[in-house]
Amino acid sequence: MKHGMCCNNIVWPGFWWLALIWALIMAALIMAALIGCGSQERQRHTLTIAGSTSVQPFAEKLAEVYMQRHPELLINVQGGGSSAGILAVQQGAAQIGTASRDLTPDEQELNDIPIAWDGIAIIVHPDCPLENLTLPQLRQIFTGEINNWAQLGLKPHGIHAITREEGSGTRNAFEELVMGPVEITPAALVQDSNGSVREIVANDPYALGYISVGLVNDQVKAVAIDGVTPKTINIKEKRYELTRHFYFVTVGPPTGDAKAFIDYVLSRKGQLLLEVEGLVGVQ
Repeated sequence: MKHGMCCNNIVWPGFWWLALIWALIMAALIMAALIGCGSQERQRHTLTIAGSTSVQPFAEKLAEVYMQRHPELLINVQGGGSSAGILAVQQGAAQIGTASRDLTPDEQELNDIPIAWDGIAIIVHPDCPLENLTLPQLRQIFTGEINNWAQLGLKPHGIHAITREEGSGTRNAFEELVMGPVEITPAALVQDSNGSVREIVANDPYALGYISVGLVNDQVKAVAIDGVTPKTINIKEKRYELTRHFYFVTVGPPTGDAKAFIDYVLSRKGQLLLEVEGLVGVQ
């Protein structure tokens, strides 16, 4: 009995050390695999694109398709507005800025690259009977001179005008194309993205707002301006008055990954993808 106990005391620790060695080997293998994954992730190139919330969903779609073909590249697409995107490029926080407005005189040192034509759609709730507005009527709605649907021949009720925030490329283009020298009324509800404007109009039968034509869906209805609807063909032939460019913005001529991506966007494949998504190509 004592001999058996002695044998147990000698043999059992041997198995314990074997298990410990095996555990250490497995831990080393797992650590090596994790380090390898980290190395691969670090080796993956990153391209940052920031700016217009109008351009953002289209840039995201382009980036998604491009990354499928170039898995070595990670494209990070952010919003924030046209002015924020331009500032990000100026400060080196992004390689490509996106803008839905023209550059200001203070930004002329930057390189702007038109990637598509877009229209600014005037949207109402699908149940709203409004089908057409004149440009002066639209201006008067956003100055507050027309503030009731009865002034447009519809059932009496206050008009809930929805606008974008200061610094938005969409607002800047709307002010240039519609408002001219007059200001948007402070009574208009301010929203910080095209999606927010669309969501509010989709849920308020008395609301009226403006968004990128490419973001109009069956939640809202786009009305004609001076009898012209914001259809692709009307934007392409410049018959629709509220038309603007979408831009990529860089500091100097693009290089490296930024140039390769922009070249893809301006290629026939990239332009066709933008047209499928509701924009009008520039090529």
